[in-house]
Amino acid sequence: MGENAGTDHVKENLGQLSCHFTWTLLFEDVDIPDLEMRILEQVEFLDVKSPVGMHNILAYVRHLKGQHEEALQSLKEAEALGQREQLGKRSLVTWGNCAWVHYHMGSLAEAQSYLDKVENTCKEFASPFRYRMECAEMHCEEGWALLKCGGQNYRRAMACFAKALEAEPENPEYNTGYAVAAYREDFDDNNISLEPLRKAVRLNPEDPYIKVYLALKLQDVGETDEAERHIEEALSSASCQTYVFRYAAKYYRRKDCIDKALELLYMALQTSPESAYLHFQIGLCYRQQMIQLKTSRRQGSMQEMAQRAISEFQKTVELRPKFDVAYVCLAEVQAEIRQYEEAEANFQIVLDMQNLTSHRKQDIHLRYGRYQQFHQKSEDKAITHYLKGLKIEETSYARRKLLIALEKVASRWVQQNVRPVESTSLLGLVHKLKGNTHEALLYYERALRLTGEMNPEF
Repeated sequence: MGENAGTDHVKENLGQLSCHFTWTLLFEDVDIPDLEMRILEQVEFLDVKSPVGMHNILAYVRHLKGQHEEALQSLKEAEALGQREQLGKRSLVTWGNCAWVHYHMGSLAEAQSYLDKVENTCKEFASPFRYRMECAEMHCEEGWALLKCGGQNYRRAMACFAKALEAEPENPEYNTGYAVAAYREDFDDNNISLEPLRKAVRLNPEDPYIKVYLALKLQDVGETDEAERHIEEALSSASCQTYVFRYAAKYYRRKDCIDKALELLYMALQTSPESAYLHFQIGLCYRQQMIQLKTSRRQGSMQEMAQRAISEFQKTVELRPKFDVAYVCLAEVQAEIRQYEEAEANFQIVLDMQNLTSHRKQDIHLRYGRYQQFHQKSEDKAITHYLKGLKIEETSYARRKLLIALEKVASRWVQQNVRPVESTSLLGLVHKLKGNTHEALLYYERALRLTGEMNPEF
């Protein structure tokens, strides 16, 4: 009875800690091996000012895999680095993680000793809480952890860095974290990340990693001269080369310099051969070349480029089985060379995925709808998926595209007198969703009149 009471008491105290075990980090189990590899890459190739956070997230991932001894080894490295760098408040995260891992291993005495370390530090800094501190350093640590774990966490990561910046608005690290989180969350063309990225570059002039992000954002908004300057500066730096190459390659692909993009990607691949991201970017390059060859009607070369793209996308999803965009790209390329059975199977995998963000779901329904409309010649199925995407109420680029796609089909049906009541009602819906209430009412009234004409007994 006493032992159980002790366990419950320790667990209750553990729940008050601020660390990876209490931050509700969201990611799919099957993505954990890929996440572990990406963290190891960043420890090796990204010049992080303090790698303590990387060792902490690595320990948490290894705990999730049931590798508690390996998790403790990562935490020992984090502890050693923390002591050397005199991290102070940030050490609470490492100690909190140590306490949790020892608890899961059944070592209650060890868990309690780390709880005591946390408690003593909280007293030292006069925290009102026994086992945690509300401070900029802790908000920053939580922000980096959230950022590392994928799309479902980006908005919360932004909020964490924003809290840290309230205390220290000019802190270079907090500004970098906020800018990267804003860039990742900047999925639409609202440009929330442009000024944060500019500020982060100003505060971190020697950091090529953040310069590449700024260059990509400037490319988005058409400020190409400034973008080119930042890319050239980033590529001339000896720091973070593997990471600079991968993002600079994206810049050159979007600039339609495919050969340059592929050169950089294959250079990065030499140090990270199992990187899902790199294989995905290479696949995108080959897909772009395939599209160019299609428009020039060079069928044989197009087939070869399509097969290269397919091979890279297949490698991507093998390494990262929940990479939804890679499945969609794979399916679209397969459709281009009439591998319809394979394309359908890959679309179904991604349509069945859970926990995707709203704008990703919208984009998937848009692209599957296009596949049905243009490859399978099924406008009915296309409309079904355009409508499914529009039911997801989030303003996004994909939502605008869904409205345009639905309006085009419905307008053509109206002109050709195909299912007039349904097509007129669809145009009413399009205008309603656009906020054009008057036009929507006119179409709905016309649909009602058509219903009456077709069914005079009603």
